[in-house]
Amino acid sequence: MTIPFFLVDAFTNRPFSGNPAGVCIVPEATPARWMQSVAREVGASETAFVMAPQDGRARLRWFTPTDEVDLCGHATLAAAHALRTHQAGANAPEPDGVVFDTASGPLTAQYTDAGIRLDFPADAPNPADPPAGLVAACNIPTPVWSGRSARDWLLHVPTPQDVEAAAPDMDALSQFDTRGVILTAESATESDHDFVSRFFAPQVGVPEDPVTGSTHCALGPYWHDRLGRSDLIGYQASSRGGTVRIHLPEPRASSEARVHLLGACCTMVQGTWQAPPNATNPDAEAHQSPSL
Repeated sequence: MTIPFFLVDAFTNRPFSGNPAGVCIVPEATPARWMQSVAREVGASETAFVMAPQDGRARLRWFTPTDEVDLCGHATLAAAHALRTHQAGANAPEPDGVVFDTASGPLTAQYTDAGIRLDFPADAPNPADPPAGLVAACNIPTPVWSGRSARDWLLHVPTPQDVEAAAPDMDALSQFDTRGVILTAESATESDHDFVSRFFAPQVGVPEDPVTGSTHCALGPYWHDRLGRSDLIGYQASSRGGTVRIHLPEPRASSEARVHLLGACCTMVQGTWQAPPNATNPDAEAHQSPSL
């Protein structure tokens, strides 16, 4: 079985920035243990496994080096980019986009002149006091606001410098019952983005994720409520850095609320996976975790 493989930098138009994701395009359903072994071997925060599209739809799954997750923004962007850029003929997506069937329901990737636009479910955070020890584990000043989305704690700290200077204790952070922790602050008025963020997820084997699409499903609604704008630009201030453009369509205050994430990608590596699905390590197990 020939399995094309790509390493794609997502949410960036510059090589060696953004968030790298592995993408495997498989011709048929493959064992979860094999996919987990591949993700562990690749070592990126996420590896996407996508079945070549048929009639405009494709099955998509995501794995960190340690767990399967139920939603991942940057690996979805990378998968859509790999299909459009590197697949031809019967395996190519439709010219205007592709619908991915996922554990989080149908997710649409639309190809535009400005980049790839993802249509994801909103994950607005609700106000809540952080559990004892969480702020200390993040090594940050007292938050301006704290809350919990379906997946993560969100801590709004006083300044962008507080976000950039944070040095969490990963061992301590991994003890909390959450996928991860989002730190965020409003950008300076002269900045070309509206807010900054960082994301830490040691619970799923990702101490710091470089650029996280799914966290912007919470950050978009949060900053819309504070800045009063439906179109926002977020900068994830990791060591690699990356930009996520956000649009919040109507309706914004319902269980059906959506978030549109727009980004670019760069292909860094293209090749063929040499170990077929029957080469899975029998000791490797796939674990299910929250999304990334």
